[in-house]
Amino acid sequence: MHGQQVTYLEAGADSGGPVVVLLHGLASSSRTWASVAPLLGDHAHVIAPDLLGHGESAKPRSGDYSLGAYAAGLRDLLVALGVPRATIVGHSFGGGVAMQFAYRFPELTERLVLMASGGLGSHVSPALRAAILPGTAVALRVAVAITPDWLTRLGQHAGQMLPWTSGPAGTP
Repeated sequence: MHGQQVTYLEAGADSGGPVVVLLHGLASSSRTWASVAPLLGDHAHVIAPDLLGHGESAKPRSGDYSLGAYAAGLRDLLVALGVPRATIVGHSFGGGVAMQFAYRFPELTERLVLMASGGLGSHVSPALRAAILPGTAVALRVAVAITPDWLTRLGQHAGQMLPWTSGPAGTP
């Protein structure tokens, strides 16, 4: 999409059920949903994308890593796949993307499901607070541009080994 590789897991495309989009957390990937997607696929068409900069999707050095850009990217993916409406499920950072998607594209949102969503509740992590500061998207672009590829891969591998990112959402 837009010259960038976007990868996603898909299950139940022929189920005849509603479309359910599963969004992973920060420093994670669609692998978060690998054991859940086939089960849901028995009754729903499940799409679990690797968000830009995560998993097997592109990691452009000059990409826009704002919540709004993630939401717009998800919209573009759904349009490209011919999906008119979907239930959007977001875990952690994916919850922030899901909320932004539902706000910006209500006509594409059937339902919104938030799981341990970032930005809700009495405690907001310092990382999520920092993510909404002015200039964060520019800072992330610079960080991506100066980070060697080997270090990016090492960080992603380490993130996938953490208990809160390696298993299905909500499973240690």
